[in-house]
Amino acid sequence: MKALVLNRLYNLTETRDPLDLVDLPTPVPDVREILVRISVCGVCHTEIDEIEGRTPPPRFPIVPGHQAVGRVEQLGKNASIHRIGERVGIAWIYSACGACRFCRSGQENLCDSFRATGRDAHGGYAEYLAVPESFAYRIPDVFTDAEAAPLLCAGAIGYRSLRLAGIRDGDTLGLTGFGASGHLVLKMARHLYPRSKVLVFSRTGGERAFARELGAVWAGDPEDDAPEKMRSIIDTTPAWMPVVHALGHLEKGGRLVVNAIRKEETDKAALLALDYQRDLWMEKEIKSVANITRKDGQEFLALAASIPIRPEIQEYPLEDANLALRELKERKIRGAKVLRIGRDK
Repeated sequence: MKALVLNRLYNLTETRDPLDLVDLPTPVPDVREILVRISVCGVCHTEIDEIEGRTPPPRFPIVPGHQAVGRVEQLGKNASIHRIGERVGIAWIYSACGACRFCRSGQENLCDSFRATGRDAHGGYAEYLAVPESFAYRIPDVFTDAEAAPLLCAGAIGYRSLRLAGIRDGDTLGLTGFGASGHLVLKMARHLYPRSKVLVFSRTGGERAFARELGAVWAGDPEDDAPEKMRSIIDTTPAWMPVVHALGHLEKGGRLVVNAIRKEETDKAALLALDYQRDLWMEKEIKSVANITRKDGQEFLALAASIPIRPEIQEYPLEDANLALRELKERKIRGAKVLRIGRDK
């Protein structure tokens, strides 16, 4: 099968093409696994974090990609949840132990044995992917394959972030960063909390204009003075400085939800600008988002189908994955980027 492989860490400002197009053996599904023929796979900022070393080290060589959609091609021994030909999606959570206190309480995202698709096991930048059957999601018919792909990470992690933000209808919500996840959170928030105002902070004029198109009442630079304080803010940026600015935009008792695996070390000095009395006092909170659970994925896909949420997408052939990653690194974003690997059926 054709696949793109990461063999070591790279700095994307110095290397244009970190992924190599290779031929790999088609995987054989193990007990209670399924083999999926991939049609599309979303491109996520987490892939950049993997390539540049801001996540736990991948298992080299590794096939990246954790927003994969395709059809079940083969069932492993004792696999019974899905049917041959069924359309499924594979997200960031590839597997968990199922027995620890976190798994038993529905917090499998915190499991010590958590394995990530495209980091700890081969992912979706390939023609085929084998995955434990209980970690594959049925895709609602309302979506095309390309529309469904970003929902599996950008959408599902955005859904978890919005739940952790703890807002009620009428509360003002802020979004710092407006890429794949941010634009889906805005669509969710407008549906779930129709009386709530959504304000967006972004470095780029294109993203600010896009946010206003989708219904943000205000969009500005993270350093701009917002027209009002916010009950909650969700940060999806890779940098530290927007976190510091976001805290200053919270109202008393407000909550900042940081939706990022890692922050860039080069920006760490920004934390020195944090002022306790100005930025954290008056019972403000900071909460991180760690991965997603299967329940997040299942609930969000059902919600997205009922609205329905249709992500804005840009498609690239599999061979142009390096180009898509460079554009993501350079913030050339409008919605979500998706690699086309095979045909929808």
